[in-house]
Amino acid sequence: MRKLVYYVAVTLDGFIAAPDGSYDFFRPGTDYTDLIREHFPETLPAPALEAFGIGPEVANVKFDTVVSGRTTYEVGASVGLTDQYPRLRQYVVSSTMGASPDPAVTLIADDPVGAIRELKREEGLDIYLCGGAALARTLAEEIDELVLKINPVAVGAGIPLFGGDFAPRRFRLTDVKAGATVSIQTYERTGEAR
Repeated sequence: MRKLVYYVAVTLDGFIAAPDGSYDFFRPGTDYTDLIREHFPETLPAPALEAFGIGPEVANVKFDTVVSGRTTYEVGASVGLTDQYPRLRQYVVSSTMGASPDPAVTLIADDPVGAIRELKREEGLDIYLCGGAALARTLAEEIDELVLKINPVAVGAGIPLFGGDFAPRRFRLTDVKAGATVSIQTYERTGEAR
């Protein structure tokens, strides 16, 4: 069974964006891009693949599917990038979009939990949950693994990694990839009761 992996940049105090949704305070160094190129190249959007000279064949591919919420998807779509991850099957969860903005993107208009459960039952590699926080909150019980790109900045307020009501979910640390400015920490859901 495939895993749903919430792979996201986060501050030291657990925020993925400022209160207004911006994230320009994340200023990772070149070690960050080196880590991503080496370990998660398929998570780079199309223009980044080209900029980093990553060709069609890449090693260490973990994902073959990406799921985004509407707000996260619209960051790229607002600048004309509608096929953001051409190497991955792409899904956008939105009850307000009406129609898919690109033939390469499948719209999930209702029951995202059911849709993710179906995707997890399919054969293939893991599923990259690209964001955002509202979708992560909706899919929290389906998230099998967290891959946190921890940036050395504390912001005090903003959009949290998860939100919603108090509901402890237990994970265990399984891997750390450390760079000079960013560490990538992987956590696996333990299945342990709250």
